Amino acid sequence: MSTQPTSMLIAYDGSRRARHALVRAAELLRPDTVELITAWEPVTRQTARALGRTGMPQTTVEIDPEGEGTDAAQAHALSILEDGVELAHELGLKSRAHLVETSGTTSQAIVDAAKELKVDVIVVGTRGLSGVRSWFNSSTAEQILQNAGLPVFIVPPTGSDGPESEDYSSETPLSAF
Repeated sequence: MSTQPTSMLIAYDGSRRARHALVRAAELLRPDTVELITAWEPVTRQTARALGRTGMPQTTVEIDPEGEGTDAAQAHALSILEDGVELAHELGLKSRAHLVETSGTTSQAIVDAAKELKVDVIVVGTRGLSGVRSWFNSSTAEQILQNAGLPVFIVPPTGSDGPESEDYSSETPLSAF
């Protein structure tokens, strides 16, 4: 009986941290199956949430009731997910891609997907914030750890990916992991 996980879900947002987490998980866990997930939030919901924080009326957000047209956030998330699939392939991993629209938090979308896909472990990168900075930044990795009910493999940033070298301008507009 093998003690190694045979399937894992990797939360992939295209950041250096997510790429690093995928590489380290492939090296250390050697999974049979990789479920790549990119969670995204529709632009209209992002806008409504942002307006809610400013106190402006949320009725100014136009929603496409017909579902026509392409959501820019969804198209961007799809390109990020395709990048993750390509990286998994380069690492010799069999992978399946899942684009998940969030209706709440990114962490809950990841936990829900892991349960639905019945994976053995969730893999997620982290920004590695500590001290006062961590008080003001919610950690998706921590939320996943607290709510997953299954093993979570958290990959800390490397020296060049640590919080001191954070390049927020290169982050994706998706909810950060």
